[in-house]
Amino acid sequence: MAERTENAEPRWRRELLRDEQSAAAGIYGLVVSAGVMGTAHSESALTIVLAALITLLIYWCAERYSRVLAERLEGGQRLRWSSIRLYLTDGWEIVTVSGLPLATVLVARLLGATTSWAVTAGLLCSTFLLCLAGWEIGRRGRLSVGERVASAAVAGAFGGGLIVLEAALH
Repeated sequence: MAERTENAEPRWRRELLRDEQSAAAGIYGLVVSAGVMGTAHSESALTIVLAALITLLIYWCAERYSRVLAERLEGGQRLRWSSIRLYLTDGWEIVTVSGLPLATVLVARLLGATTSWAVTAGLLCSTFLLCLAGWEIGRRGRLSVGERVASAAVAGAFGGGLIVLEAALH
C-alpha cells in the first residue's frame, strides 16, 4: 500500500509531481524500467527486477554525475561539498517511482503468473502510471480536459510502445 499523507495523496504522486525535474525523472525512470522489463530475456522475475533496479541506479549515477560536471563547467570553480551533497540526494524519482511496477512483476509471479505474464503486468502498471503522470502534470499545468487527455495519451504511449516491443521480442 502506498504511504499516504493527511490529504491522502499517494507517495508516488508526491514524488513524481514535486517539481518539473521530479516529473521528468519519474517519467524517465518509468520508461527505463519498462524498457528493461520488456527486453529482458530471463525466466526469473527476480532477475528482471534486479536488472531494472541496477539499470535505474546506473542511470541515476550518470545523471547526477553529469549535473555535477555541468555545474562545474557553468560556475568555473570547484564545487563545495554541500553542493555535491545536494546533487547526490536529489533525483531519486528515477528509481523510486518504478517501485510499484517492479513490485507488480514480483507479486504476479508469486501469485502463479508466468514470468512473461508477470512482466506484462508490470508493463501495464508502468503504462497506467505514465498515463496518470501525464494527466496530473496537465492538471497542475492548468491544461484543459482535452489537453490533459492528450498529455496522458502521449505519456501512456511510451508504455504502450514498450508493451508492443515486449510482445515482439518474446
